Amino acid sequence: MDSVPYAKKVKLIIFDVDGVLTGGHIIFGQTGEELKAFHCQDGMGISLAHRAGLKTAIITGRDSQIVRRRGDELKIADIHQGVADKLIALGQLMEKHSLTLDQIAYVGDDINDLPVMVQVGLPCAVANAVPEVKTVARYISNRQGGSGGVRDIIEFILKAQEKWDTIIAEYLNRDKFRLTQ
Repeated sequence: MDSVPYAKKVKLIIFDVDGVLTGGHIIFGQTGEELKAFHCQDGMGISLAHRAGLKTAIITGRDSQIVRRRGDELKIADIHQGVADKLIALGQLMEKHSLTLDQIAYVGDDINDLPVMVQVGLPCAVANAVPEVKTVARYISNRQGGSGGVRDIIEFILKAQEKWDTIIAEYLNRDKFRLTQ
């Protein structure tokens, strides 16, 4: 299936958290604090998506201060946590940003992501997604959640929209500091 036509329409990318932005491990410290590991390349990918004019959002079933902190750090304006019905959050995002379903990509890994994935224009899965999620995905990353899978998906979308080369050129053409002797 050619996913490029679907990727060209994307204006909003929505991410699940556990298993997508993280490796899926939930670690509790001795005092009960929750720990999660995020991948720096995923963070850079989200920053590049913003640079290219795309919006990003999080919809997750769990509620975590760490997710709020990471989302704020990455300037993800729409963070929906503790969501039992992800379709409700999807509808809220569509209304807020005046988007249609075909303008939305969703990145998931498990069966609770399926209701949203079958609705959006570009459902995406990370490599560690369950088979049911991979079956409905139009794009499947070769990389796992928490290990650059999000970055891979964002690169795919930006390349499909012919924005990737411009972003790379901007980095290469920045004023360079030269060392003088």
